[in-house]
Amino acid sequence: MKLYKTQKKKTNSIVFIYLMMCIFSIHSINAQQVPDTLYNPIIKSITYKQRQGTTIHIDNGHRNFHTRTNRFLPFSRVLEKDGYNVVDYEGKFTKANLEEVAILVISNALHQNARPPFMIPTKSAFTTEEVAVVAQWVKKGGSLFLIADHMPFAGAAAMLAKEFDFEFYDSFVFEGEDNGIIDFTSKNKMLNDNVITSGRNKLEEVSSIRTFTGQGFKIPKKAVSILSFNTKHTAFLPKQMWVFDDRTKKIPARELSQGAYTKYGKGRLVIFGEAAMFTGQLAGPSRIKVGMNADEASENYQLLLNIIHWLDKLY
Repeated sequence: MKLYKTQKKKTNSIVFIYLMMCIFSIHSINAQQVPDTLYNPIIKSITYKQRQGTTIHIDNGHRNFHTRTNRFLPFSRVLEKDGYNVVDYEGKFTKANLEEVAILVISNALHQNARPPFMIPTKSAFTTEEVAVVAQWVKKGGSLFLIADHMPFAGAAAMLAKEFDFEFYDSFVFEGEDNGIIDFTSKNKMLNDNVITSGRNKLEEVSSIRTFTGQGFKIPKKAVSILSFNTKHTAFLPKQMWVFDDRTKKIPARELSQGAYTKYGKGRLVIFGEAAMFTGQLAGPSRIKVGMNADEASENYQLLLNIIHWLDKLY
């Protein structure tokens, strides 16, 4: 199945992105992408004794592309190794159900009727009532980790993000015209120094993070960007997922972020525009490592831990 259309001559990097698109395509994901069950990073300082930590709920009620027992299995295992309890959140978001939740993770939700091919406009994964309930829950002290990848996931979560004054673009951000695999480092000044990248001590500092093709979003003034794009990056807004041509809308991404955090009332909020960076997967017939398990993303798991520690209000 052809997933990518372009009038430009393909370069080596475009071929690489084409491969990655095949890997991440919802059309073929079940056959080509599986969790890396052997991924087992060394956590330098365990936060809690086994299962004595805060319970983390991962959304499983909104046709989520990443779930606890499947594509977010390595995500869950890293947190469990740090002493957290990781469970599913089932069903819609309601005031009563969220009262029992301290930390909520929502990754790549979709509208219940969403089916490929994915075209704009993308329907919201959440009802207006759910958006209001989640916002009030955070305002009263809840901690939300919202992850929304490239189109259509960005569009599906846009209404929820807007409630917190974040503006999502139902887009793909590339470095240049074709490369969505992006390295954010202290050296290139795209990985910003803040309480999350610094962690609680020297052992938890991160200096290099890799992402695997996501969206870019605009953050409110009170928020702090963790991953910031520069003049090399462009947000592409296609009318159909993975279909690009000379008419595809493009905007500069230099003022956009791919990861940020803020306090909201008594609660806390972390938002990221790419999901593969927080899991470990084996992709394609050659079982290419994609995510935290990739050699070039060796610090990604520490960033995940730092985010959860901050949402857990440990610092």
